[in-house]
Amino acid sequence: MGRRAAIYARVSTSDQSCERQLADLTGFAERGSFDVMGVFTETASGTRANRAERAKIMNLAQAREIDAILVTELSRWGRSTQDLLDTLHRLAGWNVSVIAVSGMTFELHTPHGRMMATMLAGIAQFERDLISERVKSGLAAAKARGKKLGRQPGQRPKSDKLAPKVMAHIAEGRSYRWIARDLGISKNTVTEIVKRHRENP
Repeated sequence: MGRRAAIYARVSTSDQSCERQLADLTGFAERGSFDVMGVFTETASGTRANRAERAKIMNLAQAREIDAILVTELSRWGRSTQDLLDTLHRLAGWNVSVIAVSGMTFELHTPHGRMMATMLAGIAQFERDLISERVKSGLAAAKARGKKLGRQPGQRPKSDKLAPKVMAHIAEGRSYRWIARDLGISKNTVTEIVKRHRENP
């Protein structure tokens, strides 16, 4: 009996297909004598956090029902370097490997795997530093142009937008609690809107 594996394929948009990835992964599984326990495909952006099919594979790994996850390339699995590193560490705790069609295997309990994890951690920190630098640079540039950042005093974009609906419900005799529940805001927000309207009709 070979190692138990889950096949995972992902495309970013609905006009793309997982067929090529599945063909490559199926052939790879056969050549590697893997016992395929399940095939999982989904359409989701690489940066999207909520991936239902990937979550199912993580559940299989936690339940010790698979030994490996087969992907065409690591970018299909990880949302970012940090996400990849986080999931690899979780999988390592369940003794599950992530294996790419190229033959690259990530097993953090091996010296090679630990070396790769160290490299990935450095790359992840570099990515975070770059993002932080871009944000700070962008804020500084906007401030230099005289743009006011953040919500300004007196600005209430959500409550001001909902004010007409709130007052219409008040005119219908609805309770503050009913209005809050119906519009998805707090009762205090309803109270503030009504108060502002009565003070400045």
